[in-house]
Amino acid sequence: MSATRDVIACFGEALVDFLARPASEPGTPRQFVEYAGGAPANVAVAVARLGGHARFIGMLGEDLFGEMLAAQLRDAGVDTGCVRRTADAKTALAFVSLDAQGERSFSFYRPPAADLLFRAEDFDDACFDGVAVFHVCSNSLTEPAIAEATLAGMRRARAAGALVSMDLNLRPALWPHGADPAPRVWAALEQADLVKLCVSELDFLARTEGDADAPLRRLGNAHAQCVLVTDGAAPIRWFTRTRQGIAPTFTVAAIDTTAAGDAFVGGWLQSLVEQRLTRTTLGDFLEQPEHLAAALRHAAACGALATTRHGAFAAMPTRAELERAFGAAA
Repeated sequence: MSATRDVIACFGEALVDFLARPASEPGTPRQFVEYAGGAPANVAVAVARLGGHARFIGMLGEDLFGEMLAAQLRDAGVDTGCVRRTADAKTALAFVSLDAQGERSFSFYRPPAADLLFRAEDFDDACFDGVAVFHVCSNSLTEPAIAEATLAGMRRARAAGALVSMDLNLRPALWPHGADPAPRVWAALEQADLVKLCVSELDFLARTEGDADAPLRRLGNAHAQCVLVTDGAAPIRWFTRTRQGIAPTFTVAAIDTTAAGDAFVGGWLQSLVEQRLTRTTLGDFLEQPEHLAAALRHAAACGALATTRHGAFAAMPTRAELERAFGAAA
């Protein structure tokens, strides 16, 4: 086992986003441009672009899209030693359209998909070697077997001493018709030390609990030490076990919001890892307003800059780009 814990391991789906481009002239078909994506894979790339040690854990298809994703992860500097491959399903696809403000809508081609075939036994000890943070999203909860693999990974990470992070990133279109995501979503959220929600996801959790304040109470009674709630360009709401507040965001000319939340999470997690935080020391860090504010400012800058370019992997900023765009504020 590595003596240094500075790896952010991201588990779940990697997929290909096909971004719709308007027709060049009336009567001609629109075009779709291929971009590497998938929420946890995006976070891994975000961390690597910031100079952090990122690892992606998941299953890719033995197809041309799987090859493209593996190559782009490696090219970004992400450790792919725990990526598995399968010929039993193809790599997932998502077709993305944007409105005039850059807000996106998705049409998913999943299931079947290779990422859903990862199983708990596909984790080995090397997947948790040196891991400071183990990060997941809810898209690996949509079917029973991949949900159990996700929960198994979270439990193993906790046992190994890592912080566990979850961005709910709820995509109802990925769940079977009529399925209630709440039981599996809550099973995962209650394993997480760090939780990121958007405002609509907090509303969803409140509906499942029948009380607007119940989700934060339930998370606090489990393992969560910090819950972040984002709402596009609006201020970030944050909640610790003893305090709550808001943090500002950055104003930019957004053209594509596809991976903004993942860039935000990557910046947030990398800020925490750079402080060498553990489950034991995280609480003290969160009690220091200037430290929490700096980490959230960095995360907000990452999310904002990602909206100014197209794609997911392709949108993740480097530190130098953040400094050029926002200076010392980032």
